[in-house]
Amino acid sequence: MNLRIGSRGSQLALWQANHIAQLLGAKGHAVEIEVIKTTGDRLQESAFVQAGSKGIFTKEIEEALAEGRIDLAVHSLKDLPTELAEAFTLAAIPRREDPRDAFVAVKCSHLAGLHRGAKIGTSSLRRRAQLKAVRPDIEVVEFRGNVETRLRKLAEGQVDAIVLAAAGLKRLGKTEFLRERLSTTEFCPAAGQGALGIESRKDDAAAIAAVSFLDDAETRFAVTVERAALAALGGGCQVPIGVLCRTRSESSFETEEDWRRDDVWAMVTDPETGANVCVGHSEPREGSDPVVLGRLVAKKLLDKGAGPLLEARGEGSR
Repeated sequence: MNLRIGSRGSQLALWQANHIAQLLGAKGHAVEIEVIKTTGDRLQESAFVQAGSKGIFTKEIEEALAEGRIDLAVHSLKDLPTELAEAFTLAAIPRREDPRDAFVAVKCSHLAGLHRGAKIGTSSLRRRAQLKAVRPDIEVVEFRGNVETRLRKLAEGQVDAIVLAAAGLKRLGKTEFLRERLSTTEFCPAAGQGALGIESRKDDAAAIAAVSFLDDAETRFAVTVERAALAALGGGCQVPIGVLCRTRSESSFETEEDWRRDDVWAMVTDPETGANVCVGHSEPREGSDPVVLGRLVAKKLLDKGAGPLLEARGEGSR
């Protein structure tokens, strides 16, 4: 069948859309890609926390989907709001890439080796908070732009280092300055980080059937846990919340010192002080409801005292 995919215009977004298009093409589908500029793309000079966070990278793409101008939308799942409009569904979630954050620098080989007062760039409130907790002596600066822009600014010496998603760097083949994959116990990733979400109209049975072969059950379970926890805490894509559910397909990470033995690991961190609340949870996966599991992890965070940290960011009432 003929399928139209909507995508943002960044190099990473187009890589992701073309990757899905190639897989669909191999199944005999004719695929076109339509580039759609989102609010987040237009607000390159504004901090995300000033612009608002929910849907800034997806709103215009979903409008095109609702109007029938496209049949599918390919998103970085961490950018997609936890609650979809009634008309839409996540038709497929392919197997996830490495979910960890990456320390990227020209000269320094690891985060601990940065000199006092060093500048490190990020646009993520979560990463800012977690950096504050681990290295309160460095300066975290707002750093906007797509992956290529941030790498260029780094090479120009505007900052000493940046933190990016390891998955995006791997997909783009831009790992030259990737020095360290950061510990998930200290840098718990955003919900859905490393995963793609393929969104469709809920009533488009043909498009849903076309992408069904791309859906990975393990990844869908894990990111559903993560997104349910985030939703229960009232968070969007720009809050200081990290939550990670381990899958068997990510077992290669288990031999590394930075990987938790817990099936789910979550944290809330104060961007101003670095104070954090962390919880781990393990239970048999078989028969578990991922939404119930995610909500349980959120409750454990709140029971341990995460509420005041969320309220301080204006997130607790959402």
